[in-house]
Amino acid sequence: MRRIGVVVNPIAGMGGRVGLKGTDGKVAEAIERGAEPRAPGRAVDALAALGERAAGLGEAVELLAWGGRMGEDEAREAGFDPVVVGGPERDDVGETSNEDTREAVRAFVERGVDLVLFVGGDGTAVDVAETLADLDAGTPMLGVPAGVKVYSSVFAVTPRAAGRLAVVFDATETREVNDIDEDAYRGGEVNTELRALAEVPVGEDLQSSKQIGGGTVEQLAEGVAEDAREDPGRTYVLGPGSTLAAVKRELGFEGSPLGVDVWRDGEVLVLDATESEILSNLGERNVIVVSPIGGQGFVFGRGNPQISPEVIRRSDVEVVASRSKLDGTGVLRVDTGEPDLDEALRGWERVRVGRFERRMVKVV
Repeated sequence: MRRIGVVVNPIAGMGGRVGLKGTDGKVAEAIERGAEPRAPGRAVDALAALGERAAGLGEAVELLAWGGRMGEDEAREAGFDPVVVGGPERDDVGETSNEDTREAVRAFVERGVDLVLFVGGDGTAVDVAETLADLDAGTPMLGVPAGVKVYSSVFAVTPRAAGRLAVVFDATETREVNDIDEDAYRGGEVNTELRALAEVPVGEDLQSSKQIGGGTVEQLAEGVAEDAREDPGRTYVLGPGSTLAAVKRELGFEGSPLGVDVWRDGEVLVLDATESEILSNLGERNVIVVSPIGGQGFVFGRGNPQISPEVIRRSDVEVVASRSKLDGTGVLRVDTGEPDLDEALRGWERVRVGRFERRMVKVV
């Protein structure tokens, strides 16, 4: 029998679609802007996949959970009858804390779990990894991605991939837990810091650590800008990152480095747009221009949650990347939060690598 402890950070990712680029210290503002919890639904997806895989293999699983919306509620919704080993004093949105997460991990280790399955972002990963290190338990951990920034390599590529891997792994490897300063991130600076090393199940569906850097992008930026100027009436949704920053400069403006900007016919319609602002400024013809995260390959689902499934469905998609970035990435990935849309986006994508040149890259 495999014993798995599950803990959910219920506020993880709430700041994403309302343009806050993270939730640390911003829960009240996120709620005021209309944000809704994202992590619980992703937890249910992961646990449902876990249950399906276990049933298919005839594998017995005992699920231990932290109380309320920090694991218990999601486990029951996914069809489990979990062993509740404790819980937060209050689990209203914004009332839980990272100490609740650490206490949950300590309770799981005390009961001899084979894996700590956590749902959150890099901050949650740090809490889990540091607690496991303090206990010197050797217990592996695995992340279900739910945060805005997911830079660590302890996460599976999607919630369902995490659930499946939690059942079938038979070996672990050491991986990095990274985090960034969210205040600096909101100001346009990305400074990653290695916070811990952790044992993680070995599997194909794990993401790599975020790599900073990238190569020359001037020619592809010229190509995108040239196409945009020759196509009046088309709305451009321009994603975050250094590659898109070059595109924005070529279009004649300094965009938000880590935000999403909306442009049409020589005019910047919105800088650092939220999901609702993007939707309200879309026209009859729209295109999303994004670049994969170096080393990971994510086009959607990491760092750009403002580009929501509804935005994607109303737009064409153009992926741009330098050759060196693609060489280091290999494949492209998507994690929109809607499996049907992810499936529709998979297949071969023509990625612009120069002013005119494109390369066929597979979205997996």
